[in-house]
Amino acid sequence: MDWKDIRGNWVIIPPKPIGIIHFLGGAFVATAPHLTYRWLLEQLAAKGYVVIATPFVNTLDHSAIAQSVLINFERTLERLQDTGELHKLYLPIYGLGHSMGCKLHLLIGSLFKVERAGNILISFNNYTAKEAIPLVEQLNSTLAIEFTPTPLETNQLVEERYHIRRNLLIKFSNDNLDQSAVLKKILQNRFPEMVTTQTLSGNHTTPLGQEIKWQPGNSFTPLDALGQWFKQEVYRDLNQLRKIIVLWLNPLALK
Repeated sequence: MDWKDIRGNWVIIPPKPIGIIHFLGGAFVATAPHLTYRWLLEQLAAKGYVVIATPFVNTLDHSAIAQSVLINFERTLERLQDTGELHKLYLPIYGLGHSMGCKLHLLIGSLFKVERAGNILISFNNYTAKEAIPLVEQLNSTLAIEFTPTPLETNQLVEERYHIRRNLLIKFSNDNLDQSAVLKKILQNRFPEMVTTQTLSGNHTTPLGQEIKWQPGNSFTPLDALGQWFKQEVYRDLNQLRKIIVLWLNPLALK
């Protein structure tokens, strides 16, 4: 399976699709999601999910970004159906976001009429501009610069208007940037018994993990042993993340 650039989105299509994943990455790694999140997204494609990863550039207007990535996603989906690369049979659509990508999926599900079978929100982050961009005050100390909507406004929107009922929240045990606890309360109040939460080993950058190709030499050395150990440690967290996502998407899927 190869990545294709279709209308500005990076797309990978498995032979017999069983669902569609719209992926949105973190603020500063979202411009090339097919590279920065390659391992995780290709693993999901291998399980039968069409992956449409929408790049974006972070600005202060998060509502505008949410609208833009949604339009780009829908245009690409329409193109895939028109060209026959994706049959027009119904396939469930899931949102998958990491960090700021979570906020964008929450805004999409609150501000626009979309159909989603569920959203997977990894390492939700909803900081103020001051917290997220330390240099913002130095850019203009006399002007209050903030994201639109603000973190408080975002929480209120989700509390009042978010309509994606089934959600999986994933946080990592060593992630100081994660703000899933507040979101968990909001979603559980809105959709009791429809919110699943998981705490996994790892940190905020775990979803960015890539394949490590370590080839031992003709004779197995202590350096080879160290290389294999390091590879196993990296893949342990990544594989755990993959398994949790796949099982939530399809509870009957084999681990």
